Amino acid sequence: MADPRRALAGALRQHVEGLKALGVTALPRSAPTAPAPASRASQASKTARLAQLAEEVRKCHRCPLYRTRTHPVISDGSPNAKLMFIGEAPGRDEDLQGVPFVGAAGQLLTKMIQAMGFRREDVYICNVLKDRPPGNRTPEPEEMEACLPFLEEQLAIVQPRVICTLGAVATKALLGPHISITKVRGETRDYHGITLVPTFHPAYLLRNPPAKKFAWADLKLVKKLLESGAGGGRQGAREGS
Repeated sequence: MADPRRALAGALRQHVEGLKALGVTALPRSAPTAPAPASRASQASKTARLAQLAEEVRKCHRCPLYRTRTHPVISDGSPNAKLMFIGEAPGRDEDLQGVPFVGAAGQLLTKMIQAMGFRREDVYICNVLKDRPPGNRTPEPEEMEACLPFLEEQLAIVQPRVICTLGAVATKALLGPHISITKVRGETRDYHGITLVPTFHPAYLLRNPPAKKFAWADLKLVKKLLESGAGGGRQGAREGS
């Protein structure tokens, strides 16, 4: 039988490592509210619908990216998550494994999630694009348009309370092409009744470590929204406002 004290120590160690990865030297004042357990029927229904969606993605020929992919990259995490992270597109590691955010940027995202007091399996992680663009280039508008219905279906099934978009591409996909990530990061926006908080992509944070402090502020805002039971945020509100 597992030692509960050892399990707790391991969870605390992961939490501290996540904070260190973001350059945080002080712990948050309170832990996030644990998500309420979903009924077995509800969980089974969501799992079945997501499995059907995954099969549709595998058969999708809406854009040419299916010709160059190794695996479609659909999602990772809990179908009952209250928090959904949305990135841009799979990279090389993700294409090879068929799982989002498993490369260097993914490892940082995992630490960011741990810094919030969550485990990776507590949240839902996906991308706007389900196939890797060749050479990790920026997705074309036509590719994003072709894939957006899949993302919208994921949102409809999971029904998160808060969306955290990671980087400019994901933010523009949901909020519009003229949105600037540097201007809206850390704000709350409403996306069809769901509170949305944009922040920097983990890959950008790896290239620009000083920006981690801004990302941590954004994550603290997400944490606060989850604790308050948010489901449609105040347009333009910022952490500390």
